[in-house]
Amino acid sequence: MSNQYYYVAGNTAEGFINYLDSNINDIKQVIILKHSSHTLKTAVIKQLINKYEADFNLEILYSTLGHKFLDGVIIRGLSLAVVSDQISPLETSGAIEVDLSLFINEKSVTDDLLEINNQYHRYTQASYDNFATGLKIHDDLEEIYINEMDFEKADQIAKRFITNLLKDSPQNKERSHTYHRLFGTNTQDGVVNIVPHLKENLSHVYFIKGRAGTGKSTFMKKIAKACEDHCFDVELYHCSFDPNSIDMVLVRELDFCMFDSTDPHEFFPEREGESIIDLYETVSSGTDEKYAEEINRLHSAYKLYMKKGVQELKKAGDNLELLEKEYAFTENDLQDIMNDIARKLI
Repeated sequence: MSNQYYYVAGNTAEGFINYLDSNINDIKQVIILKHSSHTLKTAVIKQLINKYEADFNLEILYSTLGHKFLDGVIIRGLSLAVVSDQISPLETSGAIEVDLSLFINEKSVTDDLLEINNQYHRYTQASYDNFATGLKIHDDLEEIYINEMDFEKADQIAKRFITNLLKDSPQNKERSHTYHRLFGTNTQDGVVNIVPHLKENLSHVYFIKGRAGTGKSTFMKKIAKACEDHCFDVELYHCSFDPNSIDMVLVRELDFCMFDSTDPHEFFPEREGESIIDLYETVSSGTDEKYAEEINRLHSAYKLYMKKGVQELKKAGDNLELLEKEYAFTENDLQDIMNDIARKLI
């Protein structure tokens, strides 16, 4: 069996965004792990992965908190999702809550711990504020290229691609579903992505190139809409900087994906079936040179605020580490939790 990895949540210019709902809309049983310790919840999720990965394809949800943590696991073969309360509000309809504090010895909350927790949230919010400022600057950068774009040419490129993609693909279902996800995000470990994992088993991969504002996201939205209209299930990966933008479209039934292959997730074709679509050709010749000084100024300012945002997340992560050290649990505790979950399964 094989596992899929992706993010359903992200640290963005719009704050913490969460797309869990679109990924569990048809799941019959959702179990929410409730606890302040992300280390404990991750340990439980890893136990579930070890238990089921030999018999089922699993979808493993990476965490915005960093590589040490997981947000959940979805087992579609069992119509089961077990997720952290970090990404699933306790009022999730039909969900079952497992309070992990019932299984481990809890320490009393001190004023020092409260202050560390407050610091964690302050640094996290500061990161969002910096990302938001960076996005405003990035919008100004995009405006330069938007004003120099040939939109008719961009539309023609999209239409040709859609025609070639779907010409031999008859509609084979009454309806489709779109899964909203992210292929990376900003974390205490820096800017991370799992593009190589997502594209590794696909026969056709398109690397979308172009400057800010040259229509990469718009192009991918048109492709996604055409696939949805054709009743194909679509995995739509949002930008972890600006969640209103799209960074990847993946359609497994058509064995293809396309993604924004520019900094900070720039890749180049390495094998047969991988190719580049360069949307910079829709921009007036000489635009880079004409606005070089302004482009460099805006690009440097945008990068500065992105760097500041990640630095604030690192500070938040340092505080999270202090909080996590306050929680201790044993293998027996984990086994008790697993037994309780097993009793709750339909």
